[in-house]
Amino acid sequence: MKTHLSEDKLFEFKERLLKLKKETEEAIEAKIMEAPNESLEELADYDNHPADMGSEQFEQEKQAGIQQMLEKQLQDIDDALQKIEMGTFGLSEKSGKPISIERLEAQPTARFLVGEN
Repeated sequence: MKTHLSEDKLFEFKERLLKLKKETEEAIEAKIMEAPNESLEELADYDNHPADMGSEQFEQEKQAGIQQMLEKQLQDIDDALQKIEMGTFGLSEKSGKPISIERLEAQPTARFLVGEN
C-alpha cells in the first residue's frame, strides 16, 4: 500500500525530518564532547566522600541515558526518511492503515496508529 500523503506534504515532512536529524546529530556530538571523565579517579590527595563518587556515577549514567535516547531518536528519524523513499511513510507498521496528518505533525516518526502498538 502506498502513502495517503500528497507529494507536497511528503516534501514538507522530509524537510522537517532532515532538520530534526541534523539537530539530533548535533545534540549527540555535544553530549559526546561534554561527557564527564569516565574514570572515577581521585581529584585530590584526600579521599572523596562516598556521596561524591555516587553523584559522579549518577551523572555518568544520566548522560549515558540521554545519549541512548538521542541515538534512538536518530534511528527513528532515519527509519521515517527511509519510509518516505519507499512510499510507505504515514502508514501504520502494524495495520497498514493511514496515520492521521495531525499525529504525523505532532510526531513525524510515528510508526503506529494511536492505541495500536
